Amino acid sequence: MGAKFPSPEWLQSLAEKLNSDARYAEIAKKWEGDMIIVVQPAGILKEQLYFYLDLWHGTCRKAEMLPSTGDHKPAFLLTANYENITRILTGTLDPMQAMMTRKLLVQGSMAYMMRNVPVVLDFVRCAREVTTEIL
Repeated sequence: MGAKFPSPEWLQSLAEKLNSDARYAEIAKKWEGDMIIVVQPAGILKEQLYFYLDLWHGTCRKAEMLPSTGDHKPAFLLTANYENITRILTGTLDPMQAMMTRKLLVQGSMAYMMRNVPVVLDFVRCAREVTTEIL
């Protein structure tokens, strides 16, 4: 299970991983909140991408690529350029450091996010494990 980032196949692989990973299910069992990940153009990526994930109590109820944020009002909006997202996915940039240095912008409850750092880190672990190749 894995795919090239960024692609619909990668997003589907991530959803399947989140729904089949016992460790994530346990760590995220109290998480409530959907998110949109906005990948801004940089390097070889020429268009902005939007990944929507509905995360609820250790499962991913929905995952889809969107044409824009549209009418969605997610609990969290994560924004980073392509190079920083790929650095997070390949393990060369720590996600918490990325947030603190504003390489990953987070809109939503930072208090909730900070109380749930283990969930955030395990979500990133799952994303890294399904990323077999970068565009």
